[in-house]
Amino acid sequence: MIPSPAYALIYLAAAVLFILGLSQLSSPRHARRGNLIAALGMLVAFAATLPLLHRTELNLGLIALGVVVGAPIGAWAARAVRMTAMPQMVATFNGVGGGAAALVSTVEFLRAPAGGAALTLSLPVVFSVVIGAVSFSGSGVAYAKLQELMRGTPITYRGQQAVNGGVALAIVALAVLLVVTGVGGAALLGLLLLALVLGVAFVLPIGGADMPVVISLLNAFTGLAVAGDGFVVNSPVLIIGGTLVGASGTLLTKMMSDAMGRSLGNVLFGAFGQVVAGSAGPVGAEGRSVRSGSAEDIGTLLAYAQRVVIVPGYGLAVAQAQHVAKELADALEQRGVTVEYAIHPVAGRMPGHMNVLLAEANVPYDQLKEMDAINDSFKTTDVALVVGANDVVNPAARNSPGSPIYGMPILNVDEAHQIVFLKRSMRPGFAGIDNELLYDPKTVMLFGDAKASLTKLVGAVKAA
Repeated sequence: MIPSPAYALIYLAAAVLFILGLSQLSSPRHARRGNLIAALGMLVAFAATLPLLHRTELNLGLIALGVVVGAPIGAWAARAVRMTAMPQMVATFNGVGGGAAALVSTVEFLRAPAGGAALTLSLPVVFSVVIGAVSFSGSGVAYAKLQELMRGTPITYRGQQAVNGGVALAIVALAVLLVVTGVGGAALLGLLLLALVLGVAFVLPIGGADMPVVISLLNAFTGLAVAGDGFVVNSPVLIIGGTLVGASGTLLTKMMSDAMGRSLGNVLFGAFGQVVAGSAGPVGAEGRSVRSGSAEDIGTLLAYAQRVVIVPGYGLAVAQAQHVAKELADALEQRGVTVEYAIHPVAGRMPGHMNVLLAEANVPYDQLKEMDAINDSFKTTDVALVVGANDVVNPAARNSPGSPIYGMPILNVDEAHQIVFLKRSMRPGFAGIDNELLYDPKTVMLFGDAKASLTKLVGAVKAA
């Protein structure tokens, strides 16, 4: 409980800072400031909570140990992580937050009086334990897939849905038992273990292409688990902060599902995102050939264009080519070419992945155009330069009803006057389907590592 009106005002100030920080994250231009504002709110809440803790020598020692060990690790990780590995870091933070929430609720339930926990305690405990544990183990699997510690394709087996359903029913049964009786330490630990199993089973059949949606959903789970903890320990600031994270994560998940033209149920249970091996050279499906060009010819094409739109994808991130892309844009602008970047909502491996990469390379915010803002202008674009993207520009999403990506909104790259693809090979994207745009007569391919290819294009543009 809040001991005095002064503490209530401090917590209110922290909540206001959370909300202001979150509102600033809606734009790349203000995102850094929003992050700092939200961090300040967390610092205020943490500092205000310390005097309210049950102070013993052991407790104070554990708190100090946690701060001394955790703060340097967090600061180092945030500074050292590569932008290409940011999705893995987000997955890790999601998991750690969910796991911490589950443990807090577990400890509070085990500390309940001998007669059993009241409904006001047992209900939020069960909620937080289940949601937090699912987030913890599910985030671990998401991290392993993103880090390629395990294959990114959906992992399925016979009877999988029945097994998952059985685990879910067992969780419901234990949850009802704990809520009704308010006792059962062994039952709570069993619930915790089953929720961990469900988290793994939940993410295994989801492919790597859908990881942005999964990470966003798990982020919402962690927020809800933290909000549940707020009811367990009577902390309004946890309730407010957790609810904000849960609500924003849920909205983002819905927006990303819509951007893919699919329902959330299809994303989670459709076993979509399988990677299909493709050929290694300039020959596509059924032996069809594509038109490939040299860096010199493509550089000349870009140099004498009036408007160029760069379409970044995960290949840009893997090659760490964002700085060279910016260098190419600068070289083109020096020749009077208008350059913009077309950002698809699910390009990359996490929400806003391309925005983060390009912001790191100091690309001006006003050059980053979201899909809805730039799609109509592809008709007046001289050259669309696609760097490491595939599914998000595949016309099959509009033209092939039987395609697994049919209905997904895409960037209208096919409407540009000329199209250049920078790809390592003819391998399909995560959807595992061929891209007819690669065989379009106005498309030219430049095969190779994205960073090396962009470097060659910079030289070619300057020499043109």
